[in-house]
Amino acid sequence: MESSVPFIVLGLLYAYLLYLSWTPDTLKLMFASKYWLPELSGMAKMFSSEMTLASAWIHLLAVDLFAARQVFQDGLQNQIETRHSVSLCLLFCPIGIVTHFVTKAVAKTAADDRHKMH
Repeated sequence: MESSVPFIVLGLLYAYLLYLSWTPDTLKLMFASKYWLPELSGMAKMFSSEMTLASAWIHLLAVDLFAARQVFQDGLQNQIETRHSVSLCLLFCPIGIVTHFVTKAVAKTAADDRHKMH
């Protein structure tokens, strides 16, 4: 959990796959709207390429791993259980982050209640 090596490896792999998937239409597809924001139809066309899909998968792995590491470190710092939240971060990142905040709030409430009793 302390090593940066997985992020470096995933970052290099992501850059390589992104390079392989880049086409002259990539920017046009990404920023197709008049507001220079991605539109679902353009994103769907981009992700029809296996190489683009592979780069997106690596991107998600890196983000999920980073979030899981942050949750784990926050749990250590605050002395709360994180196994469930870390597991969820690796599978369904936003849900893992939410469960960590819920766990943290429940743990804080329980600790406050224990202090009130003494």
